[in-house]
Amino acid sequence: MKRGWKKAITSVLTVSAVILLGACGAKKEAANETEKSQTVKLGVVGESNEAWEHVQKELKEKENIDLEIVKFTDYRGPITSLEDGSIDLHSSLTEIFMDEVNKEGGFSNTTIAYTTLNPLGIFSNKIETIDELQDGATVALPNDVSNESRALLLLQTAGLIKLDKEAGLLPTVNDVTENPKSLKFEMLDANQTIRALDDVDIACVNNNVAVDAGFIPTETAIYLEPVADSSKPYYNVIAVREEDKDKEIYKTIVKYYQTDEVKDIIADVTKGSSVPVW
Repeated sequence: MKRGWKKAITSVLTVSAVILLGACGAKKEAANETEKSQTVKLGVVGESNEAWEHVQKELKEKENIDLEIVKFTDYRGPITSLEDGSIDLHSSLTEIFMDEVNKEGGFSNTTIAYTTLNPLGIFSNKIETIDELQDGATVALPNDVSNESRALLLLQTAGLIKLDKEAGLLPTVNDVTENPKSLKFEMLDANQTIRALDDVDIACVNNNVAVDAGFIPTETAIYLEPVADSSKPYYNVIAVREEDKDKEIYKTIVKYYQTDEVKDIIADVTKGSSVPVW
């Protein structure tokens, strides 16, 4: 009888030990899962990404988030890649441009934060001031809708042309109502405008395109887009797919970007040409 009880007790202890070991194993496995880093793919345009490289390092060290920076050479690439799931978020585009492409393609790229205002500039290898521009001069403009419009508005602000007011924020060359210098417009991909400087008299160039080409817009542009309340449509954004806008991991990434350290990096790299807007 005693021997039977001993066997029963031994069996119970054995089963308990197995259960305990299993529970410990499950906890260990769960802990390992927690320790695994999460990979997030961020789309950017251009080669100058020091601010995001700083954020990338901070996220890895403090949050165990692997931020993979995916570089694009055109502005539509991040939008379509976000839409098809090739990347998880992007940061390099103005809100007005993204909204226009969303409308055209039926996309859902959604702003979750703002980063910088990157003033558009007029550059030239042939003249040093706007006043030197001759009649019949050739002007290189970006050929996408929002950047073309922004460039034309810049030329108007500089006193070179006048535009139809009814065109609002999205005028095209067809909306030029006054062109006293008979300027000729050459439409190019945005990343090609800076490369055309030897072939045109002036070029309207996006900030990051100029910086990637070694220019400092605040020092080398002969005219720079003024910063005003009307600039908000041209704020650069951090965007995700609409269904992902409330995910905590993306809020964490925004928190690590919108810091004084990042402001200092932007100021240093761009020589004040990019203006943080958060």
